[in-house]
Amino acid sequence: MIRYALSCDHDHAFEGWFGSSSDYDDQAARGLLECPLCGSKGVRKQIMAPAVAGTKAQKSAPAVDPKMREMMMTAMGEVRRQVEENFDYVGDRFAKEARDIHEGKSEERGIYGEASAKEVKALVEDGVKIAPLPPAAPKKTEVN
Repeated sequence: MIRYALSCDHDHAFEGWFGSSSDYDDQAARGLLECPLCGSKGVRKQIMAPAVAGTKAQKSAPAVDPKMREMMMTAMGEVRRQVEENFDYVGDRFAKEARDIHEGKSEERGIYGEASAKEVKALVEDGVKIAPLPPAAPKKTEVN
C-alpha cells in the first residue's frame, strides 16, 4: 500500500491509499479520483517527503478498525440517500437558491446541488447554513 497526500482544485487536502503508484495513475487517468469534501474531480498529488525509517521510535498512525470504517461509510451513504430522496436538486443554481432561502426570498426547504469554491466561501462568510454532501460511493467496477 502507498499513501499519497492529495488535494483538489479547491485546495481541500486529504489522503488516498493505493495498492501501488500505478493504481493511482490508472485511477487518475480514468477520472475516478474525487475530493471527499466537495466532489471535485480535479485531484492532484501533493509534494511529500519520503518515509524513511530512522533510529528514533516513531508513533505509527492508529489502525483503522474495518468495522468502524464500514459503519461510517454506510452512515455517509445513508445521509446522501436521504438528501437525494427528500431535498430539491437545484444543480448549479445552488448558491443563488441557498442565499434566496436564507434571505426569505424563496420558500424554506432542503436543497442540494453544485457550487464553486468561491460561492461556498461567500455563503459561509454571509452566515448561510450549508454543508458538503458526502460523495457517492464508487461503483465496485471503478475501484481496485
